[in-house]
Amino acid sequence: MAATGKEQQGAKAFYVTTPIYYVNDAPHLGHAYTTVAGDVLTRWHRQRGEKVWYLTGTDEHGQKIMRTAEANGVTPQEWCDKLVEEAWKPLWEHLEIANDDFIRTTQERHTARVQEFVQDLYDKGEIYKGEYEGPYCVGCEEYKSPGDLLDGEGDFAGEKLCPIHKKPVEMLQEENYFFKLSEYGPRLLEHYERHPEFIQPESARNEVVNIVRQGLEDLSISRSTFDWGVKIPWDDKHVIYVWIDALMNYATAVGYGSDQKKFEETFPADVHLVGKDILRFHAVIWPAMLMAQGLPLPGKVAANGWLMVGGEKMSKSNLTGISPQQLTGHFGVDAYRWYFLRAIAFGQDGSFSWEDFSARYTSELANDYGNLASRLAAMVNKYFDGLLPESKADGEAEQAVREGMAKAVAEADRRIGDELDFAGGIAAVFDFIKQVNGYLTEQEPWKVAKDTSPEAQERLATILYTAAESLRACAVLLNPVMPRTSGLLWDSLGAEAPLGALADQRVQDAGAWGLLPAGTRVTKGPALFPRLEEPKGA
Repeated sequence: MAATGKEQQGAKAFYVTTPIYYVNDAPHLGHAYTTVAGDVLTRWHRQRGEKVWYLTGTDEHGQKIMRTAEANGVTPQEWCDKLVEEAWKPLWEHLEIANDDFIRTTQERHTARVQEFVQDLYDKGEIYKGEYEGPYCVGCEEYKSPGDLLDGEGDFAGEKLCPIHKKPVEMLQEENYFFKLSEYGPRLLEHYERHPEFIQPESARNEVVNIVRQGLEDLSISRSTFDWGVKIPWDDKHVIYVWIDALMNYATAVGYGSDQKKFEETFPADVHLVGKDILRFHAVIWPAMLMAQGLPLPGKVAANGWLMVGGEKMSKSNLTGISPQQLTGHFGVDAYRWYFLRAIAFGQDGSFSWEDFSARYTSELANDYGNLASRLAAMVNKYFDGLLPESKADGEAEQAVREGMAKAVAEADRRIGDELDFAGGIAAVFDFIKQVNGYLTEQEPWKVAKDTSPEAQERLATILYTAAESLRACAVLLNPVMPRTSGLLWDSLGAEAPLGALADQRVQDAGAWGLLPAGTRVTKGPALFPRLEEPKGA
């Protein structure tokens, strides 16, 4: 494949990050949702022929992890090691997440650089010593504004609750070091104005703008009431606030302070994918930190909504956490990856239900897509001994399919690759799949096959080639979303080179007609999306 500008050595990578996830427990669907979205986005850009870097990892410091470890009778490091190796990394491997790096905030490559970063801010006069008192949520690892708290009821009557975790906050008073965040409000507002795409979706942008316009307070960046964290280099009685520590991973993982060449070729992130509950940290605090150090700001902070089950945000603390393996064991990994991005508009809250997943799987994956692939392979084997025939009798019907394919490619590429509209991009591909199914229904190749005249056989060959070439494009477009089944379909169509290996397999070029050569052997394998068995206990 000829190198594009972005592939050339020294070009900046398309850099995407997930949040680094807090390892107080095993991952649930909400964590997997963001990580799969990042994986699809980066696979898409790789398949455009671009240089890409995809980062995920774990956040391992802070009071919440210290208390969780104590409750389990182990050290915080032992707890983190166990969760990372037995829960987090295995799940990403199971879901076929193709991350380029996995950063842990307890690694020296991170902690040493965080200390250097904070020391530099201190030397520049951006950090000072003071005292702070206020309500603190251990679950959020964040001081809360009194106006944001909820009044407790029942067992929590008379107490103030965190609006996210619905648990009582703790009143803390401690000596801290503070970052002069209040001085960066005007510069942040100017950046938001000049770069309206910086925070997405628009509702999230409006929320952040309103917060900053109301005025920012200086940020407490150290804790002295516990010791599980990165030490303040000039005062080891304090540890660095876990969020300052965590945000730095986006820089330390790509060579900040250790590999300048890699840093310049990767940083800043083009897209930070975050949950909307941590938007303020990424769209206010993180860019202010970068401004203070004279570093470039990320291109986009994209906040996804919450996954809801029974009207509750999915989380362990709310007892609505569902293991991803519960779903992949029934529907398969590819269907899992497809469903959440297909069914929920990225950036909005969305409800999960087993019934909706089952209905979409049967209707779109099994009946529309899988059945189309199965019918095509069966007819090529029945009528042409498994060899893909040459198209010689194109007409208006075929032209409509070609136009539909070009439209689907352009729309999917724009929506997924540029706009992070995964649901819209996937819908465009499946609208095309419906069009091809309709084409076969109208052309009735099984009836045409009964006529043995040369003209009829040429017509039959054209119909089947058109369907096969359409499926080729679908395999390319859906490869970032469903890599396993796309590979199976690709192989069944008789393609020789591995999917994604050649320039004509790039997503933006998938609409070019005639890339599947006649004469290839089409094989009929097992169903791409087999019939679902009723789950045990249903």
